[in-house]
Amino acid sequence: MHPSFRTRRALQLALTANALRPLRGARTSIPAFFAGWLTAELAPHLLALTAADTAAHLARRGPPRADRVGMAMSAVSAAGLGTLIRTAQRAHGAVEHALTETLGPGYDKDLEHPPDPADLATPWGQLVLPFRMRNPYVRRDRDIAYADGGKRFLLDVHRPREPVSGRPVLLQVHGGAWIIGNKDEQGIPLMQHMAQRGWICVAINYPLSPAARWPEHIIAAKRALGWIHDNIAGYGGDPTFVAATGGSAGGHLAALLALTPGDAALQPGFEDADTSVQACVPHYGVYDFAATSGSRASTLRLHRLLARYVVGKDPAEFLDDYVAASPLDRINEKAPPFFVVHGEQDTLVPAREAREFVRRLREVSANPVPYAEIPGAQHAFDIFPSIRSAHVVRGVERFLEWAYAHRLVQS
Repeated sequence: MHPSFRTRRALQLALTANALRPLRGARTSIPAFFAGWLTAELAPHLLALTAADTAAHLARRGPPRADRVGMAMSAVSAAGLGTLIRTAQRAHGAVEHALTETLGPGYDKDLEHPPDPADLATPWGQLVLPFRMRNPYVRRDRDIAYADGGKRFLLDVHRPREPVSGRPVLLQVHGGAWIIGNKDEQGIPLMQHMAQRGWICVAINYPLSPAARWPEHIIAAKRALGWIHDNIAGYGGDPTFVAATGGSAGGHLAALLALTPGDAALQPGFEDADTSVQACVPHYGVYDFAATSGSRASTLRLHRLLARYVVGKDPAEFLDDYVAASPLDRINEKAPPFFVVHGEQDTLVPAREAREFVRRLREVSANPVPYAEIPGAQHAFDIFPSIRSAHVVRGVERFLEWAYAHRLVQS
């Protein structure tokens, strides 16, 4: 039996309410994330479905016999979904404010691709089929081994279909709580956009817990970075400019890469390899790995996830190991330019963790640290093309182009 009109509308109303004001707390953060993330990023599609379902109900029953409670819930859901769409549009302003506030109002004048009205507008055509992520202008070289060890040590290269040379490089590190995920699932909208603009993008796998224990994850990421420096010229890349990005656990690894170039403890057996990056754009990253800030959310993550499944050591006895893995505790004055992006409504990694990381990094870094807290955004808001992710992708492009242009001027 198909769910009734009223049941469907009640479910949609509950999902919309959670996307607008997500449930918080240790027990509800994960279900609130999954429900809120999809609802918020697919709000235009859900609004269209709500309208179609309501119209079909009226056509079947006629206004006199229509379910008035269901109709009321449909109207409230539609209003809520409209609010979600308007909030998503605010991502452009949040990103642009972050960049102009930190880099200066004229930062975009010398970019290789200065933004035009089409870049700043919502690409509605791209959003019609959000899970169909193909770009005819981009080629993908798959499953290249960057170290021995099988599929967890493979990478893909996304690059312009027409041959290029000496182009800047973007390293994408997937998330998944250090336990799940692979290079085919995350960062695709950003990499395809950047590759179409002439960048060489590299997406990596790395060992996953609980089979792998920390620091195997970061060691693998550094091996991949070493491979990039040694081999990317053959794919059209410039090994002297590599930016790192990633989301969640990938944001943690990208930030740690940027803060620990040449750290011998994290690159055993290849201590002399160049593992530097010239810019970093972590999305909704984990920064307080050791929970030294005292945050309740960080402390719960430390004991329930990291100690049990990722590191496998008592954090009280081996606190130094956790501190060595924590971007919040590895901040230094030599950090490259950072653009930190986080969702305002993130229930898995609260935005206050990103704010504290940015605050401390700005205190000591010689380089700029823009911070964009994206209105209405949940964790993982950029997995597939959406209104919000499209504006963030284009803002990240502007920051990376600025960082590359600034580097060229300095050198």
